[in-house]
Amino acid sequence: MRSLFVSFLLAFLLSACAVVPTPAERRIHADELAVAHGWQAESLAAGQFELMTYVPRVILRRERLTIYIEGDGLAWLDSMTPSSDPTPRDPLALRLALVQTEGNAAYLARPCQYGNARQDGCSERYWTDARFAPEVVAASSLAVDRLKARFGAQQLTLVGYSGGAAIAALLAARRSDVSDLVTVAGNLDHRAWTTHHRVTPLSRSLNPADDIGQLGGVRQMHFVGLADRIVPSWLTLKFIERFSWTQQPVVKQMEGFDHVCCWAHIWPELLQEAALPM
Repeated sequence: MRSLFVSFLLAFLLSACAVVPTPAERRIHADELAVAHGWQAESLAAGQFELMTYVPRVILRRERLTIYIEGDGLAWLDSMTPSSDPTPRDPLALRLALVQTEGNAAYLARPCQYGNARQDGCSERYWTDARFAPEVVAASSLAVDRLKARFGAQQLTLVGYSGGAAIAALLAARRSDVSDLVTVAGNLDHRAWTTHHRVTPLSRSLNPADDIGQLGGVRQMHFVGLADRIVPSWLTLKFIERFSWTQQPVVKQMEGFDHVCCWAHIWPELLQEAALPM
């Protein structure tokens, strides 16, 4: 087994032939996307972390809130070099949130993204082997509490992209207010994932596959791309097989879709197909 962490796969495959934007440039890109849709950035204190969120400038209080959780971001520069800042080059979860056409939505980044990598609570373990650590899940849950209060919501739909799907699932297993869990190209069993890619296990991370019993009562919809080589669709299908027949979640396999393409282009239509309450 090669001595490297799994997230370099995503960073390397997506950026091997391109100049890596600086953390400031990546933050500006996200800000510009948000502003173009009437959203703004806000930073939330959550445990040992400051977590970046994007929310609409005008918030209408409603009973239900959909929270989009970002992927692992730019965790590795190459096969041997962890990034100094995991801010995503392409914040896909943000792009999904911005095109949701019904109901309230908010975006939640992962620890140390968007200029927070130098804060006292951050170290590179939180975008390598401890990316789903208990303290990360706890901090994310605190941020969800604050967003829920801000929107006056009672029930939550969590949408997780890539590694953000693991955080969303771990939150859904630990909270009583998550009625719907939606994942896009989601890493839902990181032990199976690292075994498949023959890379170092995420030894300091919680694994959603260990929470099948707690997730059984949550309505779920998992979108997977049949051309995805980062999180192959069969890994999600194996995760689904661990549920009882009466509780098995729905999986939607998308022909021609990979880890990035083409989720944001038809996201409103996919949400309608999932028939999620908004």
